[in-house]
Amino acid sequence: MERTYIGEAGAKAGETILIKGWIDVRRDQGKMVFFDFRDMTGSIQGVVLPNRAEVIEIAKTCRPESVVAVEGIVNKRPERNIVADKQNGDIELEVTNIVILNQAEPLPFEINIDTKEVNEESRLKYRYLDLRSGRMQRNIRARDAVVKHIRDFLHTEKFIEVETPILTKSTPEGARDYIVPARLYPGKFYALPQSPQQYKQLLMAGGIERYFQIAKCMRDEDGRGDRQPEFTQLDVEMSFVEREDVMALNEALLIDIVTKQFPEKKIQTIPFPRISYKDAMEKYGNDRPDIREDKNDPNLLAFCWVVDFPFFERTDKSDNPQAEGEWTFTHNPFSRPIPGHMEHLMEKKNIGDILTTQYDICLNGYEIGGGSIRNHTYEALSKVFEILGHKTEDIENNFGHMLHAFKTGTPPHGGIAWGLDRFLMLLLNEPNIREVMAFPKTGEGKDPMMQAPSDVSQKQLDELNIVLKKVEKK
Repeated sequence: MERTYIGEAGAKAGETILIKGWIDVRRDQGKMVFFDFRDMTGSIQGVVLPNRAEVIEIAKTCRPESVVAVEGIVNKRPERNIVADKQNGDIELEVTNIVILNQAEPLPFEINIDTKEVNEESRLKYRYLDLRSGRMQRNIRARDAVVKHIRDFLHTEKFIEVETPILTKSTPEGARDYIVPARLYPGKFYALPQSPQQYKQLLMAGGIERYFQIAKCMRDEDGRGDRQPEFTQLDVEMSFVEREDVMALNEALLIDIVTKQFPEKKIQTIPFPRISYKDAMEKYGNDRPDIREDKNDPNLLAFCWVVDFPFFERTDKSDNPQAEGEWTFTHNPFSRPIPGHMEHLMEKKNIGDILTTQYDICLNGYEIGGGSIRNHTYEALSKVFEILGHKTEDIENNFGHMLHAFKTGTPPHGGIAWGLDRFLMLLLNEPNIREVMAFPKTGEGKDPMMQAPSDVSQKQLDELNIVLKKVEKK
């Protein structure tokens, strides 16, 4: 018999069907055994009647969360027993046979509750169990729906999705890199990408014109509620555009996602308000303002753009002792100054007054994305690195690939990257991004389920020419 998904059972009243899934609840009433069964499409109540003695015996051995194949007759419930606000509340499955596909042992915590109340270390250790819970199923499926929506929307706007490398080169872009030893090249290392920033600009040099990617990014940073060692970006880059073009496209996409995927949400203001960096700092004390008119409304979304950021700021040597010079960038070194400030950049004057084409999209007090129009010429990008204090040979070693590409006819371009996990966290009213990721790590960067990070064998270290030094325990 072909499997019927539980969500389709309502259309099969009077028929005998086969369902496969989990036992959500078992209620043994002696002569009868009641079940709630579930699969990825929903749940249904089943009952084994007294006249099915063999099935009753099997039913009494079934534990919650066991995986079963169940045959049964779909019966309409009497009017008095209908549960109107419940899926399949007007039908019941009269069970005629049960096959236990995998009997579950007692579990470390209950699944049919909101597992947010369960110790998080335990949830992450047994994440495959946590993912079965209703809230986590909702979150992961909502994430899939949003990613599909993004792909469909951008494809209609002539974008193509391009994958960029995971093994790349370590360059001084901001956060600390995760590095990977290159076995075939002793003493040399790859880096895992902090973002696809350089690759996506090189795709513009390659004539792709409209690129996007649902990209994995890795940064060796201290943890916090809306940050993970690895996270997901929506990464976008466009050729032959100005700031307004990028902002308009992204605003339209954000509105489209909210209105079609989360119709219960209300966007406070359309078009999104624009606030200068200067005004944001003076009025709100930060550059990611929360402009909600009612902060008690969980379905209120207050988007805003923050623009006109300073390009450079004075280096804080105490915070970054490796800083090359007296200036550092506020966002990334690839931005282009606003019109009228390019002259200051090229002459390296009034550096602290140079404003960049950077634009951040903020939502309810969080920065969920940021981008800029880029410097697309060799001369302009070189000046940025000079202001940052990089030596000529270091500029060539670290960024020569981009600088040379810009000599070969690279068009004007700009883009943006969203923190997809953070955006979903806000849409789903979750307290941190771990709740919208399938297999996150703890706030300290550990994976209790896989027990990572972990030791490796001496043989692996020898193959990589790595010698570990002893670190005294604090």
